[in-house]
Amino acid sequence: MRRIVAGIGGLGLAVVLSQFPEYAQQYTQRLGGAVDELRVITEDFDRAALAGGLDRAAALGRFEASNDDFLAGRGTSMTATFQRYENLSATLARIEGANAVERLQSLPAYLDTDIGQRTLENYRPAVPVTMEGILYAGGGFILGYLLLSGLWRFFSMPFKRRRYAAYR
Repeated sequence: MRRIVAGIGGLGLAVVLSQFPEYAQQYTQRLGGAVDELRVITEDFDRAALAGGLDRAAALGRFEASNDDFLAGRGTSMTATFQRYENLSATLARIEGANAVERLQSLPAYLDTDIGQRTLENYRPAVPVTMEGILYAGGGFILGYLLLSGLWRFFSMPFKRRRYAAYR
């Protein structure tokens, strides 16, 4: 009975862990799309500033120095956009350079972002046919099997007969 329960636990965790590479791939695609769009906005702003004889900092300074609340707000908004572009670009570079274990260790960071939440909301499970997916599934099976097997043994200890008592 212990082996059946442990096998079910192993299969369950194998299915769950095998989905991580697909989630990471979908997250990376969304992140790449966001970086691409922010790059377009950033480059457009820089071109417009250059056409006006300014660099980015000087153009933003003009927005901030304006007495018009709308323009000052746009300057603040554009500053936040440039910062987001830099942050997401750095995150994308880290993810693209990470190995399978490093990506798994970054899972809390994936889930703690707007993009991570939207990826999770729209996530579609996939059958793991990559080596990474198969390794995660195998690792999940072994971990789940061992975990439930250990828990089964621990909780069944009080109900086992003592072997030495049978020899008296």
